Amino acid sequence: MMPPSPIRKLVPFAEAAKKRGTKVYHLNIGQPDIETPEMALEAVRRFDRKVLEYSHSAGNESYRRKLVQYYHKSGIEVSHEQIIITTGGSEAIQFGFMACLDAGDEVIIPEPFYANYNGFAVAAGVIVKPIPSHIEDGFALPPISAFEAAITPRTKAIVICNPNNPTGYLYSAAEMETLKNIILRYNLFLFADEAYREFCYSGTHASAMHLQGVDDHIILMDTISKRYSACGGRIGALVTKNKAVLDAAMKFAQARLSPPSFAQILGEAAVDLPDDYFEATKAEYKRRRDTIVKRLNAMDGVFCPNPGGAFYAMARLPIDDADRFCQWLLESFEHQGKTVMLAPATGFYSTPGSGKNEVRLAYVLNVADINAAMDCLDAALNIYPGRTTTGA
Repeated sequence: MMPPSPIRKLVPFAEAAKKRGTKVYHLNIGQPDIETPEMALEAVRRFDRKVLEYSHSAGNESYRRKLVQYYHKSGIEVSHEQIIITTGGSEAIQFGFMACLDAGDEVIIPEPFYANYNGFAVAAGVIVKPIPSHIEDGFALPPISAFEAAITPRTKAIVICNPNNPTGYLYSAAEMETLKNIILRYNLFLFADEAYREFCYSGTHASAMHLQGVDDHIILMDTISKRYSACGGRIGALVTKNKAVLDAAMKFAQARLSPPSFAQILGEAAVDLPDDYFEATKAEYKRRRDTIVKRLNAMDGVFCPNPGGAFYAMARLPIDDADRFCQWLLESFEHQGKTVMLAPATGFYSTPGSGKNEVRLAYVLNVADINAAMDCLDAALNIYPGRTTTGA
């Protein structure tokens, strides 16, 4: 059964709160408020062709060649023929699953993980085998023994998101080498979701494509959504040096005809942004991260590890049930006419019962709004009927 989105399932309650006149601070979804680059938008405005045609099923060759330049700057050496442009990063994940896995095959994913992996797995007939990471150590990579214990004859792949959504954890080069050793030993694919590559605050990004000697094992899944604050463009990419996987994925790409044309134009123009474009954006997200983590850890009974990348934080709260609490915030609570919308962490776990006292917060609002949202959360925790003594 296709699972509901833990990020969007509370939307009706938020809409009802707004109709009552309550201001809702949205920390539930990774929709940045950073402006989409003007030069990328202007490239779309300048579109002057008389017909909006299908592109090549792999995407415009001019865009794919531009992406080769972009990846080169990140130390990733690929050709335009090793890139398939997709309808968002979501389609890249879907193509990867369907090209590499048969129905009934298994993928190992450290949990908590991006909730939609569950949905993509259901659509592909794939079984997710979660292995736990823990908030106490900031959701670091689980030990090799945990991976090995989960491997069966049907295991075909490991999925990693780096920097991680929902935890914000930034996997180190050493941790990526650990994954390399596992996929070599057991002949597995490594699906690498690198949607947040640009946003690393406490270290350097170690791409799966940097790993040596495993070219045929690596499937990179990418997107412009967060990189250029262009979520609605729905443009991503599947990148791999494995020719058989590319050929299989191309059949799915042909079946859906072509990716969106206007957003390919936007993405192509965005590659020409100055090399320092991300510095200001990254500095702003770091300010937001520092603000939200400090505010959360100052609250009685709350624990929030300091995320190394992306723009998400996971917090453990002194509450009985995260789903109930997040709904209560929207249905029954307000603080000076305001409330906050969070994502219950239960939807980011595959193991039943996990994450019941954890929430994900997306620090995609400005610092003033984050502080106002934290005022709401602090006030809410003080009066929530299901409060526990601690978040432990």
